Amino acid sequence: MASSGSEEGCSEVNGVLPETGNKILTDLPAELLEYILCFPILNNIDISNVSCSCKRLQDVCHGRGEVWGHQYKLRWPRLVKNYRQNEPCDWLNEYRRRHVVGFQIRRTVESISRRFFTEVPCVGQVLGDSFAEIESLGAPEHFCEDELLSILNSDRRKSLTLKYYAKKILYFLQQQKILRSLKVFLDQPSEEQSGLEGAVLVDQYCNPLADISLQSISAQLEEIIGKVKKMLRIKNLSHPSLRANQDDYFVVEDLELQRQVVSALNSVLYEQLHYKGNECDYYNPLNSYIHQVLHRRTGIPISLSVLYMTLARKLGIQLEPVNFPNHFLLRWCQQRRGGADIYDYIYIDAFGKGKQLTAKECEYLIGHQVTADYYSAISTTEVLLRMVGNLLNIGKRGEGNEKSYQLLRDSLDLYLTINPDNVQYLLLQARLYFHLGIWPEKVLDILQHIQALDPSQHGAVGYLVQHTLEHIQHKKHPVEPWAKKRSAPEHQEVHYSVGLIMKHKRSGYNCVIYGWDPKCTMSQEWITTMRVHQLSSGDNQPFYNVLVQDGDMSIRGPGKPGASLCPPGDCAPRVRAPTRGTPAPPGEPQSNDATDA
Repeated sequence: MASSGSEEGCSEVNGVLPETGNKILTDLPAELLEYILCFPILNNIDISNVSCSCKRLQDVCHGRGEVWGHQYKLRWPRLVKNYRQNEPCDWLNEYRRRHVVGFQIRRTVESISRRFFTEVPCVGQVLGDSFAEIESLGAPEHFCEDELLSILNSDRRKSLTLKYYAKKILYFLQQQKILRSLKVFLDQPSEEQSGLEGAVLVDQYCNPLADISLQSISAQLEEIIGKVKKMLRIKNLSHPSLRANQDDYFVVEDLELQRQVVSALNSVLYEQLHYKGNECDYYNPLNSYIHQVLHRRTGIPISLSVLYMTLARKLGIQLEPVNFPNHFLLRWCQQRRGGADIYDYIYIDAFGKGKQLTAKECEYLIGHQVTADYYSAISTTEVLLRMVGNLLNIGKRGEGNEKSYQLLRDSLDLYLTINPDNVQYLLLQARLYFHLGIWPEKVLDILQHIQALDPSQHGAVGYLVQHTLEHIQHKKHPVEPWAKKRSAPEHQEVHYSVGLIMKHKRSGYNCVIYGWDPKCTMSQEWITTMRVHQLSSGDNQPFYNVLVQDGDMSIRGPGKPGASLCPPGDCAPRVRAPTRGTPAPPGEPQSNDATDA
């Protein structure tokens, strides 16, 4: 039987719990409640619901910010690096801002595909408008980038159209950020500019979606320097380069000690690590990207020279870049206080495995004599101009596809950022944008700048101004697209509609109809080759444009996959087309004239 004494220390009196034991969740200390609410199984919706349940829990959720800070870091872990540890932050407000920006970004990206087909025929212009929309949001740059990366990193098999445009926009935003860094770099005094940093900025601009940083590149160079020091230690244990720290600025004065460093550097780079000049694929743009040079251990004279010069500088050897025609070189002074004569220097060919040349031997590389001016040292800015110029020439040599146009655009942007008054490249940029049908307003700005720099270009400028203004006027008053109507008399015999999935009777491949002609419009040669005369009505019947499995848009004959002209007898319907307004397959424009089959 229970004691009738004091309730203190008793867990139960007459089978009833004492009132002091009736604890509820809100009676717990705030720190313990925060700990509970930070469990990973709770998401932002759960926390919002909890905070609405009572004043006590609302104070806990919003008070010190621990709960919403945890939710923020859980949902957007990439953004944590933008905040300092132990620094006060209104996490609820940050969460709201990031959530709103994410919604705005997705809404903009989702609208691009529709506008691509309804507003203007040029994707570049639609994307240009979208860039302006995103910039006008005034949202933090890292919020926009994080949302675009979230779209790109979602399930690979879904939202491919959304990912395509998100990638384009992220490419643009990253490039704008890199351009700002490049301008800051160019504003530095020339003696403070690093050739490696400039090369990394060029690399980043041409590959804005790659994970490239000066820190990661420098870390790879430190590994090479470690190997060089290990070899130096074997030859000369007391060498001054062994005692220098990574960030120390020092110069090895003794020429013999310098030779030991150069010898060890050549041995590590070319014999141990097998770096080499890419003679077989010289015009590959990868040869100019410093992160690819380190990864592939191959490059062209200028990229290998930047790498060689940076390594030597970190080991106490002062080498200078030489803008030698057709073959970039480094020069190494053999005089204690520097020399004015070109014969006071040894010239190092980083492309030729570090071979050391006299001034006379340098001329053998290019097969003709040059003046003494070509042996002079150049600035970091001039090194970047030559590096970008190489990329620009590769872009001009391209096959006119999207990849070569992108390289040409990127290299022109870089060149004109470094040298904004180059009339030749300004005119090339204006012509490129005009040819691609993008940025007409920017084309006018470029042409106005050219006219101010060189009035003699009036003819070329006037022609482009006239046609660019026509383009802008056409954009303001677009012509309604012409559409075929199934109801028209000439299309009465059309049996199948746009959007209908078909199967080729003879070849077995699936296809989708995206258009038709009331009669065969191909050449007589094609009609004969495809045996059209064997059909019941010959070429006097509807022929359908179909997109088939491999997505190739070329015209091919029966029995081959691709976009074909098929007579009705060769295709059988697999799926009936829905009613009017059926959307075309992904990547194709919508049609207003699709009806029941």
